[in-house]
Amino acid sequence: MTAFTVALVLVVAAAGLLRWRRPAWYWLAFGATLAALRVLVRYRSVMDACGLTVPPARWRLSLARATNRPIPEPRPPRIRRLRPTRTGLVLRLKLRPGQDVFDIAAASDRLRHSFSMFGVTSREVRSGVVEVRMTGYDVLKRVQMPAETETRAMRVPVALREDGSVHYRDYRAIPHALTLGATESGKSVYQRNLVAGLAPLDVALVGIDCKQGVELFPLARRFSALADSPDTAAELLDALVARMADVYRLIRTQQRITVDVPDAEIAADIWDLPDELRPTPVVVLVDEVAELALYATKEEERRRDRIITALVRLAQLGRAAGIYLEICGQRFGSELGKGITMLRAQLTGRTAHRLNDETSANMAFGDIAPDAVLAAIQIPAELRGLAIAGDASGGWHRIRAPHTSLRQAVNLCNRYADRTPDLPELASFRPATAGTATELVPPATASSATA
Repeated sequence: MTAFTVALVLVVAAAGLLRWRRPAWYWLAFGATLAALRVLVRYRSVMDACGLTVPPARWRLSLARATNRPIPEPRPPRIRRLRPTRTGLVLRLKLRPGQDVFDIAAASDRLRHSFSMFGVTSREVRSGVVEVRMTGYDVLKRVQMPAETETRAMRVPVALREDGSVHYRDYRAIPHALTLGATESGKSVYQRNLVAGLAPLDVALVGIDCKQGVELFPLARRFSALADSPDTAAELLDALVARMADVYRLIRTQQRITVDVPDAEIAADIWDLPDELRPTPVVVLVDEVAELALYATKEEERRRDRIITALVRLAQLGRAAGIYLEICGQRFGSELGKGITMLRAQLTGRTAHRLNDETSANMAFGDIAPDAVLAAIQIPAELRGLAIAGDASGGWHRIRAPHTSLRQAVNLCNRYADRTPDLPELASFRPATAGTATELVPPATASSATA
């Protein structure tokens, strides 16, 4: 009995230590099993207390009266599947007649308390079936991306959502995006994760960094074109607009609209073209959009109008030509001048890190998810990298990108430098990398050298 007691104390102590220092390990070792048992034991009473039950059917009531049996209890949604994950539990429910997915969403906070989970979110899988994702610990406190993620053309994992799922940047689904964040909010780390995810793909990266290139030029070996000033940016954007026109002419000549060609093979964008004819897709990263919109003289105003007009054209027409925009900035408001709100309307994806003013949050989410505005301005300063991500569908999530140092991003870009395509239209903007070291420097060495 003494040995059993000692073993039990050691197990409890180990579980407590894991829960404190390694919550992910604790969840996989102990938490998932305990949480699953807790959900199954408490399920009926919790659903009844949360108002998520329906009265028994009339034929059951009639049968109970006819046979002089007890009245059947109210019925909760039927559990179709309970699946543990590396961050929590996934509960798939079949709704009863008369129930709605919004009933589950409205009771999410009560379910979180009742099942002793860290977070509860829900989504409709199909009519009458709801998936409830429950997280067992704060997955955004120490972000650990899964070892395996879904890979697809123009789709890269960039962050982790609060429900434990991976947040992807899918350019085929959401061609253009706006990313906002104050100084020291984690916006640069998010951008590095984006570049690191795109580096192994067959894609051309084009950067505009008006801070003399301090953010993007270290990654120059993977970029097909870079601009470090508004004047160069204006010429680069004009070259991209010309490339877009050339791509559309290519698509027009290769549409194959004849009576003997099936409709599915008619080309309407670059992804409908044969592989040997398909132009290389281009991702344009603008590091600080406000620097492109500010002006002090008449000449700078004309340059500003030229830049904004080119950005709006690329946002409106670039998707089918395989040109995608990533607009980043600390501040984004209508005071940046004419054309800014028109540009924002074309940026479907929105990501906001900690912001210093409500106006920028309104520009990010006011037109698509008003309830996300308050969440964006309430991000604490100590949680760098925490952000609100939404799109035109109105849904939004809390996300956080894993910390990627500049040295790690440089190493990845150097490793995949051979995948950098040469675009003739942008040859004059190709960054000079002759003096850039090609060897990979371990992150630890880089950190000690910096210190």
